[in-house]
Amino acid sequence: MKIGMMSAWNLDAGPSIHAELVGREWVRMGHMLHVFSFTKSDYHGTVFVREDEEYVHRCFGTRGGLDPRPILRSDFNYFIVQDLCMLPKDELGKIFHHIRKKAKTVNIIHDAELSSNPSFYQFDWDAIVCFDDRYRSFLREVYPEDHIHMIPYPCHPILKGDKKEARRSLGLPEDNKILLVFGQRVRDDLEVIRSISNLGRKYSITLLIVSVHAAGLMEAENIHVEVRCEAPRIDRLYDYLHAADALILNRRADKRAVISSTVHQCLGAGCPIIALDSPFFEYFKDEVIKYRTSKEFEENLIEVFEGGERVRRSLLAAERYVKENSAEIIAERYIELFRRL
Repeated sequence: MKIGMMSAWNLDAGPSIHAELVGREWVRMGHMLHVFSFTKSDYHGTVFVREDEEYVHRCFGTRGGLDPRPILRSDFNYFIVQDLCMLPKDELGKIFHHIRKKAKTVNIIHDAELSSNPSFYQFDWDAIVCFDDRYRSFLREVYPEDHIHMIPYPCHPILKGDKKEARRSLGLPEDNKILLVFGQRVRDDLEVIRSISNLGRKYSITLLIVSVHAAGLMEAENIHVEVRCEAPRIDRLYDYLHAADALILNRRADKRAVISSTVHQCLGAGCPIIALDSPFFEYFKDEVIKYRTSKEFEENLIEVFEGGERVRRSLLAAERYVKENSAEIIAERYIELFRRL
């Protein structure tokens, strides 16, 4: 198949993670891919995490402006849009009739609710894709039921590692308990630092902060804070996950239809994930270890440090989830959808 996809790419943003997981899998499967993405001077995200592949064309920005020539000149018979709200909708609308002449069109929804922008609704899509029933419930208010398709968010493949070797290669203490926070929202994650400090009276803990937003982040009582100001490539991120005893995700949401791209990106590492019980993690059961209070958070950390049964169940559930929702399987479900259009 020949596929064109308009999306964030090689960025630290959820739509980019989704696009890369399925897009690279399509390429591996032998399909031809053209990616149309944000210019490097005006992009959706906070940092680029790797160099572009030869099939990436950077031709638009978040503040408007679209050079249509890469899209119009490229050969594809399926055209995919990821996170339409962040794209130059009106400019895309002006060339959409040309796209429809040569391609079936698919809109992958990343929004938590119906858009208030009328420009969002000017397109006649052949299919609308969402991740679960929460998204379908508001999409069916506008779109025909037979146009809406549910395909889960993909997971990074399972990639286990050796904890001691990862710590040695990263220059991290080999005997401490290491807790990892990373990415754009580390300041949210660090709201639990008091609880971590409490446990620092009993355990030797290193709090590892990996983020370009980490400059100036605090020290804490009873624990060692290690700050790495970087946006790691996926292979280096997995090194950090292999080195850690747990990944902390303290992410709140004011809307229900949200999903954690970070969990899908990280579940395959074999690192326990401790997450706030919020809509971001609503569709996970044992795959992540949830907490609602500081007391529960501390109890979960102790279970991780002591190798509790709940942690073992969580890691097994995470591995099953990754296998069921691997990038390979999800990419193939999109190909099956394209064939039906």
